[in-house]
Amino acid sequence: MKLADRNCSPVINEAPLSSDQANALLAELNQNWLFDSNYQNMSFDFQFDNFHQTMAFVNALAWIAHQQDHHPDLEIGYKHCLVRYSTHSIGGLSENDFICAARIEQLLL
Repeated sequence: MKLADRNCSPVINEAPLSSDQANALLAELNQNWLFDSNYQNMSFDFQFDNFHQTMAFVNALAWIAHQQDHHPDLEIGYKHCLVRYSTHSIGGLSENDFICAARIEQLLL
């Protein structure tokens, strides 16, 4: 099943994904997602033509985050939105981060 078709589930007492696991899941996403040096988070700076498009994206992303109960850190500017995912409860990446990333990528198809 594709990442975008899955739903997030609670992550309790799980280890964060290894770099190999994270890279395997990244194969289903746009390759512009970047991992930090410790594979604790992943980010993508989405670019838009104007503030209206940026905010429309942010609002749609917020709906997905609420629906999946998995929330990214965001930095919003006039023509961009930096999205950073990490599963705070485990101090690193989980499959939930990739599920939400895949879902928000669908907003731009």
